[in-house]
Amino acid sequence: MTAYTPPPQPPQSVAAPLLKRLLGFRTRLYLTWAALLVLFASFFLSFDLKFSIILDKLPNLLGLHLSPSGFLQGAALTLFLCACSIVASSLLGFITALARLSSSAVAFGIASFYASFFRGTPLLIQILLIYLGLPQLGVVPGAITAGIIALSLNYGAYLSEIFRAGILGVPQGQRQAALALGMSDSAIFWQVTLPQAMRTIIPPATNQFISMLKDSSLISVMGVWEVMFLAQSYGRSSYRYIEMLSTAALIYWLLSIGLELIQARMERHYGKGYVQRG
Repeated sequence: MTAYTPPPQPPQSVAAPLLKRLLGFRTRLYLTWAALLVLFASFFLSFDLKFSIILDKLPNLLGLHLSPSGFLQGAALTLFLCACSIVASSLLGFITALARLSSSAVAFGIASFYASFFRGTPLLIQILLIYLGLPQLGVVPGAITAGIIALSLNYGAYLSEIFRAGILGVPQGQRQAALALGMSDSAIFWQVTLPQAMRTIIPPATNQFISMLKDSSLISVMGVWEVMFLAQSYGRSSYRYIEMLSTAALIYWLLSIGLELIQARMERHYGKGYVQRG
């Protein structure tokens, strides 16, 4: 019986693997971004932009100088507002999620009422109610404090649903296996359930943080010297709105890209156990 002889294969070109390496996925991705950036830049350059005004106001918009009151301004103040609000809203959302998962009717009622109200009313109204309403109760918060409270309460309501969905998304078999190993309920939650839930929580939570970064511009209605307030003020004084608003948009975009990079790093960290091994 004659052994099977495979048909001859065409000779492989040496240049093909080299071309594949040179034009791999990452290279094509960067080229796509570069092409889109060129189109994006050409669109804005088609406007009658006066770059001298942009360069003159850019240090203040970036927050490289302090405001006349001696505090932060521009992008530095926006980052400060968002950092404080991210920490507070994350804690508030996590506690609310645990309350909604508890068997206590009171805790569930308070958490569900809070989430329903702050998700069902506009953020701008919440900012104004806190800034203008609390003084009538004898509490007089500053504009920055009122903005942080409003952002934290609003996004804490949204984050509570993200935390709750992430925790519920962990298979029950993980808890049963941990119980079989003799682990306590608290140890199961902190060492088994939550680390696995973070893989599901991080992408939508980061999406909310990026939205918070942009919604922080609403605090400008209270006269806070963040990016949007400065862009509008400089635009009114120089009658060059397009330059200032375009610069503000670019600053917000760069800050958002920074959050996206942090998200990618955290996803790699919490996704190590799900990486396919060859």
